[in-house]
Amino acid sequence: MVYRASTQDYGAETFDESAFVQRVSAFLDNHCPRLDSVDQLIPESRTPPSEAMSLDAARSYQASLDDAGLAGLTYPTEYGGAGLTQRHQELFTQTAAGWRLPDGPLSISHGMCLPMLNEYGTHEQKSAYLPDNIRGTTIWCQMFSEPGAGSDIAGLSTRAVRDGDQWILDGQKVWTSGAHYCDLGLVVARTDPSLPKHQGLSMFIVDLQVSGIDIRPLLQISGTRGFNEVFFNGARIPASSLLGDVNQGWNLAVSMLMFERVSIGAGAGGLNTKRHPELIRLAHQLGRHTDPTVRQALAELVISEEIKDYVGQRIRSAIASGRVPGPEGSIAKLTGSLLARRVRDASMAILGPAGQAWGLADNAHSEARDWARFCVSAAGASIAGGTDEVQRNIIGERVLGLPKEPDPFKGAAWRDVPRS
Repeated sequence: MVYRASTQDYGAETFDESAFVQRVSAFLDNHCPRLDSVDQLIPESRTPPSEAMSLDAARSYQASLDDAGLAGLTYPTEYGGAGLTQRHQELFTQTAAGWRLPDGPLSISHGMCLPMLNEYGTHEQKSAYLPDNIRGTTIWCQMFSEPGAGSDIAGLSTRAVRDGDQWILDGQKVWTSGAHYCDLGLVVARTDPSLPKHQGLSMFIVDLQVSGIDIRPLLQISGTRGFNEVFFNGARIPASSLLGDVNQGWNLAVSMLMFERVSIGAGAGGLNTKRHPELIRLAHQLGRHTDPTVRQALAELVISEEIKDYVGQRIRSAIASGRVPGPEGSIAKLTGSLLARRVRDASMAILGPAGQAWGLADNAHSEARDWARFCVSAAGASIAGGTDEVQRNIIGERVLGLPKEPDPFKGAAWRDVPRS
């Protein structure tokens, strides 16, 4: 991609875009492999690293990024950021698309928790938590979903009861990504059951090492253990752990969900990696590139990924103008989950039977195992960050102006609403 060498003025700062892009490129060349480099074509290089190796790589990369003045680009220097503009972040994201970044374990910590701490934290909270978060010294998770409150997050039942200068947490969360390796997290709990379900919630900062918290990884169909159950059994946290105001947690939760959907649908993470170059290469490698069905699937994939990229650009431009992410995040997130299924179908069409049964010693099909893992994991993209149905409801109500679904218990106290 060609970047203009002209100088642009964004807010109070003027800078040379070309020089900044060159600076980012030089850093990435020294710390990350290029996506088009030779080692990306070697089957052995596709073997997934262990979780411990991934965490070490993410922390090391983020520390180097921080040392280079390229971490937390838009966050204030007072709290460990680089103090630059959204335009800097946009250029970094565009430039980094050519490298394989090892920052996957930090996606929630930086894509969701960091902006929430910056947006709603007190000066003391920002001073205490932002520098280590930005540098990757600490890794954060978010704890929303519960066994009885998945799509309806506002119906959650985890309780937080004030006891002097502490809050006591009791309840259960589920599908918490990365909790087993995270240091801290943001949890939404019910602080007043006498209020309607959307009005009696609060958000808290939680040290996951305190007594009374039990984290249990969940085995997924892909063989990985990325999600967890988290049990709170009388866990005590300081009163200063409250993020925002008491009983204003739903407003914070909505903001955090929007950050999550933007991160999933328009960020630089795995769901937004363009897969068509790898699949085109795989089609050539297996001699399937002349098959008209495969060619059609690849053409549709290229078009869909380009459209999604334009949606992401629109969202990032809105953020650059100072707007908090809105329903457009749901459009990007829904597009991303539908695209994951399109990638799944294209990869299986190319691999054929090898997508279900592969020989470990067969170099021609050595990538089949990795694409099979992607295949069985693709459906999860339609759940993470809110289901496709939830996204369609948000788009219908907040973009198209359609009426909301009727709620017979609207305005009723949470404790009076029947639950299974």
